[in-house]
Amino acid sequence: MVGLYVVAIAGLSLSFVLDSSRTKKGVKVAWNKFNKILPGYLKILMILSVVLLIPDEMIVKYLGESSSYMGIFLGAIFGSITMMPGFIAYPLAGVFLRQGVSYMVIASFITTLMMVGVVTYPVEKQYFGRRATIIRNVTAFGIALIISVAVGIFYGELI
Repeated sequence: MVGLYVVAIAGLSLSFVLDSSRTKKGVKVAWNKFNKILPGYLKILMILSVVLLIPDEMIVKYLGESSSYMGIFLGAIFGSITMMPGFIAYPLAGVFLRQGVSYMVIASFITTLMMVGVVTYPVEKQYFGRRATIIRNVTAFGIALIISVAVGIFYGELI
């Protein structure tokens, strides 16, 4: 991470030496864009901090006990309101699997986690509009449920 900062500072310094007026103008544009996006990201961080208060044990308890359609639905709800990068989500799916959570519930959780953005709704609405954001999230939620049922059928958990 420090390397990225060093490269960014070196690039900015080189740009400033080559053409200081354009660099100042570019930094000003970037700062204005940052200030425009900042309120939305702060909303996301506040919502995410509340979601992170839900203990992993509780999630495993509710997802592990119900491995039918209710489990799929609960996994989809948990995944929709949670926000984390894939490199954390996939190992978490492995933990869920070791705890006895079914494949279809894990598929429901992971697909909604990656595709549905309840937490990112404020920023997404700002850029795409309310209607497009709702349509995208509802469609992604439905597709995630279809994928989960398909995984359940494939692994013999439903039929």
